[in-house]
Amino acid sequence: MADTIDVNGVTRSFIVQLAEAKPAPLVIVLHGNTQTGADMAKWTSWPAVAKREGFGVVFPDGLNRAWADLRPLTKRAGRAPPAGTDDVGFIVALIEKFVTKGVADPKRIYITGLSNGGAMTMTMICARAELFAAAASVIFNLTDDMAQACHPAKQVPMLMINGTADPLIPFEGGRGSSRFARPGFWSAMKTFDFWRHVNGCDAQQTDVAELEHRDPSDPTSVTRISARRASGRDVLLYRVNKGGHRMPGGFPDARFPRIVGLLLGPQNRDIDGAEVIWEFFRKFP
Repeated sequence: MADTIDVNGVTRSFIVQLAEAKPAPLVIVLHGNTQTGADMAKWTSWPAVAKREGFGVVFPDGLNRAWADLRPLTKRAGRAPPAGTDDVGFIVALIEKFVTKGVADPKRIYITGLSNGGAMTMTMICARAELFAAAASVIFNLTDDMAQACHPAKQVPMLMINGTADPLIPFEGGRGSSRFARPGFWSAMKTFDFWRHVNGCDAQQTDVAELEHRDPSDPTSVTRISARRASGRDVLLYRVNKGGHRMPGGFPDARFPRIVGLLLGPQNRDIDGAEVIWEFFRKFP
């Protein structure tokens, strides 16, 4: 269902699929740059997973198809939201709306996003960690500007999914190989270590597991890297070996997947992004 909400005099739009049971867990899913909430609803399995597992899912729309994350506009690629856009306020308002209506459980609010949406996911944890039970960022790494501005109010379990052949958000950091890429990204492992430190996970206790390679025609594979909790909160990285700037899954993630493959690299089919993220989220009520 499409709907709108007023945020400081600005009309903001979103798509929502609510659970039958109330109150239920609520997952906020943020699209990538140039995309919309409808794209995430159509090209991911989030609606199907939410229906099967009995949680609500919201797909907000960024203004100008972009999110106002913690990076300066001069250091971003692609579209930018209008000056003064308050996306933190927008997402907080959505949470308050569904909690107040009694359809969302305030102790089971989760957030995830893809690319620019992954940046906004990390921004929300930096700015309003107290609202969330867990978070997941797909194909995004931190920058110096983001890390310096990030002061979470509490520890929030964090999952990451990153491809080693990502042309926009390079796994090893720096600047990607795409002509649209911008410099200044941390590596995926440095970003992983940042969240591990924030969450108090033991730096010496890391588990590495190679996941089953299910599709011989798929050139990618997946390695799961997890920081043991000890007294901290879980941090988990799905490293997609030879994977591109794509959401993993056994479904097309765009209208023209072959063209997207040429521009953004291969999509992994060994795991489904929404499935592994929900499996992670559900552990943290």
